[in-house]
Amino acid sequence: MAAPLFLRTPTFHTLSLNKHFTLPSTLNIKSLSILNFAKMEGSGIVEQVQEKLSVKKVFVAGATGSTGKRIVEQLLAKGYAVKAGVRDLDKARTIFSSDNPSLQLVKADVTEGSDKLAEAIGDDSEAVVCATGFRPGWDLRAPWKVDNFGTVNLVEACRKRNVNRFILISSILVNGAAMGQLLNPIYILLNVFGLTLVAKLKAEQYIRKSGINYTIIRPGGLKNDPPSGNVVMEPEDTLSRGAISRDQVAEVAVEALALPEASYKVVEIISSPDVPKRPYHDLFGSISQR
Repeated sequence: MAAPLFLRTPTFHTLSLNKHFTLPSTLNIKSLSILNFAKMEGSGIVEQVQEKLSVKKVFVAGATGSTGKRIVEQLLAKGYAVKAGVRDLDKARTIFSSDNPSLQLVKADVTEGSDKLAEAIGDDSEAVVCATGFRPGWDLRAPWKVDNFGTVNLVEACRKRNVNRFILISSILVNGAAMGQLLNPIYILLNVFGLTLVAKLKAEQYIRKSGINYTIIRPGGLKNDPPSGNVVMEPEDTLSRGAISRDQVAEVAVEALALPEASYKVVEIISSPDVPKRPYHDLFGSISQR
């Protein structure tokens, strides 16, 4: 079957399937290095002792996906330790370097229930990023298995492990019906594949009622190309078109982990060459909580 136009340029994630900056007290991603100065007895020499940097771990579901692998790479580049949840360990080993001590690969399938996911997340993860997405096919239940029940399973696994930070990569137009976008061709086409956007919306609603500190990120059409513009961030149910580089989606997700301005918010993002670059605490700070 020939790929529809929007799949060719750009693709959508669903088919690859507020304040000044401070680190949140509930998620100490990196403890600051502390310098202790002690004068050596009998001399004027000052000894400088630097404590070892303590790096916290983030669990990424869907880590081998086109967006997920970028999230893993950017987390590692920022100094995070990462537990990459993947369905196929052999595939993961071909994607990620095996000699990085900050990266751990674990088998995790969001469709297999919260108990197994809780085991994969473990006691050492302090945040979860969900970058899963169903693979297009003839199984019209796939979007609900992955994008709805799979996300709910991941939320429940977080509860079992007392993980209180959850980042979800969703999609614009998930609430297209309420936005008056029922006749939008993209909304129609995505929902032909088993009501994909409806499944995602139901998962979002579950997260918002869970009590977990969430950030739901709804990107526009996803491009594999490097960024060609700056991030535009809008409140939920605002954007009905636009595209963005997967690299920027990953960047938004990683930045959200450390910014209190991102807590308990749903944001929609695209990129544009016509807007100035803004710091992420300003972008997230411009979005009100609902």
